[in-house]
Amino acid sequence: MAETQAPARERILQAVLHVIGTDGIAAVTNRRIAAQAGVSLGSITYHFPSQTDMLREALLGFVSDETTRLTELAESYRDTGLSVADAASLTEQVVRDLGWSAERLAPFELYIQAGRDPSLQDAADECFAAYDTLTVTILEALGVADARVVAPTLVATVAGLQLRRVATGIPQDVSAAILRLLGGS
Repeated sequence: MAETQAPARERILQAVLHVIGTDGIAAVTNRRIAAQAGVSLGSITYHFPSQTDMLREALLGFVSDETTRLTELAESYRDTGLSVADAASLTEQVVRDLGWSAERLAPFELYIQAGRDPSLQDAADECFAAYDTLTVTILEALGVADARVVAPTLVATVAGLQLRRVATGIPQDVSAAILRLLGGS
């Protein structure tokens, strides 16, 4: 049986994430994306009237996949007896599962771009909301008061440690940081 190829729009969005993660947003050109996706140049403008539309849809695609993954993970821990050590270990698992492919680096670039381009901010907000939801679920399972207030700080801490890892190449001990922040040993 022959392998089916992903639809052109999906290949374009994957190419956008790959190019951004490899060479940055400035490297996103219609010609480069078309070549990377294996589509005609006209396919780019057919699916995306502007580069901003293409960037937004690439980030939203990442957000959709990430939200699905994190929602499933959060639901698997809802109503379970988590310890602080379990929560720290789960956080470490989420961080480890992200990996460091070009497609996983691209959202960092897109978050920065969202600071420059307000049309990307809703997409960035959706992604952080997914991380917040997972964190709230875990904090509530731990019995942390005001989980919704604490969650964004923990999400920012993990994102900051990830950014530090990207910038320095040095893995960060996310689990230890979470344990300390939550008052574990």
